[in-house]
Amino acid sequence: MNQAEAKNRIDKLIKQIDDLRYRYHVLNEPGLSDQVSDSLQRELKELEIQFPALKRLDSPLERIGSRPLDKFVKVRHAVRQWSFNDAFTAAEVAEWQERITKLLEKSLGYPPKIEYVCELKIDGLHIVFTYQNGLLKQAATRGDGRVGEDATQNIKTIQSVPLRLKEPLNVIVEGEVWLGEKQLKEINRQRQVLGQPEFSNPRNAAAGTIRQLDSKIVAARKLDCFVYDWSGGEAKFPATQREELERLKALGFKVNPYHRLCRTLDEIVAFWQEWQKKKASQEYWIDGVVIKVNQRQFQNLLGYVGKAPRWAMAFKFPAQEVTTVIENISVQVGRLGTLTPVAHLKPVRLAGTVVKRATLHNQDQIRRLGVKIGDTVVIRKAGEIIPEVLSVLLKLRTGKEKEFKMPDRCPICRSSVEKRVITQKGKEKSVAWFCTNSACYAQQLRRIIHFVSKKSFDIDGLGEKIVEQLMAEDLVKDPADLFTLDKEDLLPLERFADKSADNLIASIRQAKNIGLDRFLYSLGIIHIGEQTAVTLAEKFHSLANLKKATLTDLETISDVGPVVAKSIYQYFNDKINLRLLDKLEKVGINIQKVEVVKPSGPLLDKKIVVTGTLEKMSREEVKAAIRQAGGGFVSAVSKNTDYVVVGQNPGSKAAKAKNLGLKILNEEDFLSLIKR
Repeated sequence: MNQAEAKNRIDKLIKQIDDLRYRYHVLNEPGLSDQVSDSLQRELKELEIQFPALKRLDSPLERIGSRPLDKFVKVRHAVRQWSFNDAFTAAEVAEWQERITKLLEKSLGYPPKIEYVCELKIDGLHIVFTYQNGLLKQAATRGDGRVGEDATQNIKTIQSVPLRLKEPLNVIVEGEVWLGEKQLKEINRQRQVLGQPEFSNPRNAAAGTIRQLDSKIVAARKLDCFVYDWSGGEAKFPATQREELERLKALGFKVNPYHRLCRTLDEIVAFWQEWQKKKASQEYWIDGVVIKVNQRQFQNLLGYVGKAPRWAMAFKFPAQEVTTVIENISVQVGRLGTLTPVAHLKPVRLAGTVVKRATLHNQDQIRRLGVKIGDTVVIRKAGEIIPEVLSVLLKLRTGKEKEFKMPDRCPICRSSVEKRVITQKGKEKSVAWFCTNSACYAQQLRRIIHFVSKKSFDIDGLGEKIVEQLMAEDLVKDPADLFTLDKEDLLPLERFADKSADNLIASIRQAKNIGLDRFLYSLGIIHIGEQTAVTLAEKFHSLANLKKATLTDLETISDVGPVVAKSIYQYFNDKINLRLLDKLEKVGINIQKVEVVKPSGPLLDKKIVVTGTLEKMSREEVKAAIRQAGGGFVSAVSKNTDYVVVGQNPGSKAAKAKNLGLKILNEEDFLSLIKR
């Protein structure tokens, strides 16, 4: 066989093997036996050995790596990864529906006819897939939404994931990797034989499997994957969510077949209720329904707020509830000094995990519930994550139950405690007790754990137990001390050998370069979450600028407000905090500035309003194009508006622009102006 004949045979073998894979693993069609597929792969392997230059990137023999990885590499997502806001009742969905309807009516100038696509919310591991010219280039975990880990070698082992699409597209898609219940039982049976701890549920098993360095182990566990989102790339986006799912299916992805187009709240609730009853009928775990606005035009108009899209909502199933006994109540001290009562429970299985503790939130909650030590209580997992006490079964009391009172001294440092009112959006929310000693060991521990967490400095290998050990040995007193550690400090400690010590020191050194937003979040400033940290970074560009900001400067920032502004101002005017910032600078922390791009272009200093739908650009693409051309995108028409770009089905803004005598552009005029 010559090279040309070998190439022809290899191409046909790959096509045939991939067709068998697609029919069995994606379409669930019974096909030829495994022996047939194995025979074809043996022939392909022989040809690839004989003609190594003909080996293709999408060869099915590439699904399992030849050698284990040394470590996972972090990668920056080309498209930011978002999370959904949750709803637990039909009333919450109705509020969301009313809210987005008003926003759309304001943008369009007329009442919108919104359609919704309801999809099953698979309880697995989110993965982002990047294809170039139809070939799988990268598969990465979600991470913090901006940076994930490259899991390509492991994802290739999943037979339902295509290595080559049915069209040569550049596209980014997202999906959920999951493990079936039957497969979990088999894995746990094998782990039991080997004396290894069993996985508590399929979600944890899937996440743990993707973190394996050896792809052979991953392949043996037979993970599966549903793809549900077309989020980026050069290919044109489908016009609706329903079309998007059909298009993904046509490209060769495995798309969950259980989705429904809904036009009313009643139809949404009916689908949600139907799958509450049927969720145990599938091999994969389902923890709710994702509701998405069907029309992409409306999705673009609604955009995003905080960390979530406005145009979608996770309608979660009611949390599982079980009964157990409160054996004791202790108090936990948080990084801000908050004293939180925690119920120690008689162990009970709930939502796939064994629960031993549950939060009681604060003294007010204990009083409302009437909780006593020794009570039989109903507990649930709120949002499927944090166990909480829901109610007390009073008729099961024996008379031996004991009252619980919050301590008047911190249980860790024995300092005095004080009661403070917790506010949210300017309104009183609850009352909590706080340790008054900012140097309290528990607060310092929690602050350092927050500092090294995934959304902050993301120091791999530096978990809670290691931080406790470093503090106990007096090696670390504050976050800056972490960056002075060396291998010799770690080797005498339990859990550390040469390689583990080297790995941790390498992780710490690698973490020295950090974006301003993540650095601000890592400081644990009261009221500063991820989104506010991003807002501050974009506003001030550098830590030096933020440190010089006045209270008035901070109060004028959108979405900050007086309470948050005061918290930021107090932090950067506190001598202890300033000493920590100086110390972090001295140990080599490199805070990457947000680059200030000097505006330029054909729309410099121009204010542009866009109304209606453009054929060649989405609303987000139009905004980006206006900013790149030096202009400002504004939502309302006024006499100060320079241009109004009018697309199909324009709203009242077009009429108002005409009445004001403003310059009106169609899509072609606009593209010509920005030279596209």
